[in-house]
Amino acid sequence: MKTFSAFAASKPIASLWDDAQAASMSEPELLLYRSNLLGSDLRITNFGGGNTSGKIDMPDPLTGQTAKVLWVKGSGGDLGSMKIDGFATLYMDKLQALKARYRGLAYEDEMVAMASHCTFNLNPRAASIDTALHAYIPKAHVDHMHPDAVIAIAASEHGEQLTRDIFQGELAWVPWQRPGFDLGVKLGDITRDHPNLKGLVLQNHGLFTWGNTSKECYENTVRVIAQANAWLAERSDVPAFGGAVRAPLDRQARLRVVERLVPSLRGKISGDGASGQRKQGHFDDRAEVLEFVCSQDLAPLAALGTSCPDHFLRTKIYPLVLAFDPERDNLDEVIDGLDGTLEQYREQYRAYYERCKRPNSPAMRDPNAVIYLIPGVGMLSFARDKTTARIASEFYINAINVMREAQRVDRYVGLPEQEAFDIEYWLLEEAKLQRMPKPKSLAGRIALVTGAAGGIGRATAERFLQEGACVLLADIDANALAQAEASLSERFGKDVVASAVTDVTNEVSVQASMAASLTHFGGLDLVVSNAGIASSAPVGDTSLELWNRNMDILATGYFLVARAAYRLLQEQGVGGSIVFVASKNGLVASAGAAAYCTAKAAEIHLARCLALEGAEHGIRVNVVNPDAVIRGSKIWDGKWKEERAATNKIATDDIEDFYRKRSMLKLSVLPEDIAEGVYFFASDLSAKSTGNILNVDAGNAGAFTR
Repeated sequence: MKTFSAFAASKPIASLWDDAQAASMSEPELLLYRSNLLGSDLRITNFGGGNTSGKIDMPDPLTGQTAKVLWVKGSGGDLGSMKIDGFATLYMDKLQALKARYRGLAYEDEMVAMASHCTFNLNPRAASIDTALHAYIPKAHVDHMHPDAVIAIAASEHGEQLTRDIFQGELAWVPWQRPGFDLGVKLGDITRDHPNLKGLVLQNHGLFTWGNTSKECYENTVRVIAQANAWLAERSDVPAFGGAVRAPLDRQARLRVVERLVPSLRGKISGDGASGQRKQGHFDDRAEVLEFVCSQDLAPLAALGTSCPDHFLRTKIYPLVLAFDPERDNLDEVIDGLDGTLEQYREQYRAYYERCKRPNSPAMRDPNAVIYLIPGVGMLSFARDKTTARIASEFYINAINVMREAQRVDRYVGLPEQEAFDIEYWLLEEAKLQRMPKPKSLAGRIALVTGAAGGIGRATAERFLQEGACVLLADIDANALAQAEASLSERFGKDVVASAVTDVTNEVSVQASMAASLTHFGGLDLVVSNAGIASSAPVGDTSLELWNRNMDILATGYFLVARAAYRLLQEQGVGGSIVFVASKNGLVASAGAAAYCTAKAAEIHLARCLALEGAEHGIRVNVVNPDAVIRGSKIWDGKWKEERAATNKIATDDIEDFYRKRSMLKLSVLPEDIAEGVYFFASDLSAKSTGNILNVDAGNAGAFTR
């Protein structure tokens, strides 16, 4: 396998500063411009990581006089996407006054709260724990980045000597210390005592650089990182991770491993039996990952844990390496042994917690791994939501880059265990977790909706997305499906929406849509069978072709989707919900629609059979019966509308009004109304309901279920 180097292969980092664009900007706007430029390149800093700051003269709203104000990225922001309101603003003179209030390392955390007393102009943006690291460096503009290249040096056994060799005295080495007030004061002292420095390398952490202007600071940051990249690239001929011991499986084979593995894996780390919360997953098999999982040093390096605090806060201190051997193809053995493998990891994590906990440490969190490495295949990550899982994966790729380059030039050293624990269980981090909003009702759930490009299917997908689910959109109409995916992705984000062109009458196509849910999101919880057609013809005029078409899509199609989902949910082992979108016509016959009514009745009875068999596995199966959902419906856009108008002897333009007046409540039924019924059965609101039917038809006495 070819040796990989992100630094040798990628385009060199260079300044993107545009003087013409920056010419009319104010100092705060220049700071934002610089921040967005830095955050747009993940080689410079990871998502959500790093900080920028500027000490800017501002008119004091109280006195009208000029005040020196620290503008610094606030807590929780991302440099690449932040806006001007993402900066905390603090009086510099008040920040300097805090030094007199500092009571020592045992009281570090109280200084974070003290920073709020320094707020300028009532800015509600909370200051981050890194504020002191910027405030006391006596430079107008300061950048703190987490570039893989510099962290590789910072996480090397002889990192201090490497820093001298590479940067020839321009950058100073700062031994590891947890970020906080004391470290901020030390950085200020070092910088003041060595006025010719261009920056600092923080052991196992990252890089500080500065300048007199935003442009000078930005270009200094870019230059230093580019210098580290170039130095490492010159040494990229050294085999990575001790060299390859296996070749990666081909792409389709890798996906097949994931499809077989994730139902059991997700089931065992989700639900009441493990973490108490279902998880959404992400699969990554890019070149960096494959090089690592195919290498000689995979197991020993993974066991060392990550180095940079940002890395292990997202990924836990170390991953779980699964004992898959592509040459032996022992996947069944790996799956059968998952209980023991996962429990061993949990026991190790519990032991780590017990060894390192302080008297005031928060309670132990979920002891399951976040990152799962599969030799020859790639990396899975699982978290409370898809975006968090994807970001955790990206952070572990940062860790892979760091380990690879550190091993090439020296020896990689992870953060000491106690230091790692003290950050993972930092009371300030715990307070941040406690402030997070309550999870939405479908958080951690993964849904598959057939007929998702039509009115009811799309409305259902939207309702699920609103409640925190990931949704796999399935439909036979490729163009309409692409439009639905694009629209929902724009509203809810690309992480949580995916699609698969699906013919529900084709067993292979149905299985492929289930596989897509596994590879995109790591599992499946909710299945909505909604794909459909409608036809109208007297019995004497109903051709065998028309009859079979109704049965194929509305009966056989529902069976194929339900059977595939049922098998997957059984394997996953944490229950689930299947909802059929049937019809009022499944309960009450309509003249001139024998094929349609019969097929819909078959759907309802199939759901009852499934409910009987699924109950012992926690799989609930229920039915929502719409009637006359005309607005937004693909079915009513076609021949069905003309046929029903002819049967009822009305004009096609009068269809909606006719059905509204026919209903007991005299109301039109909309796709959103059906989606609400489907959501009820899919969610825990109906946790004690199975085998039930909910009519959403504005009232039809003939369709009363009892």
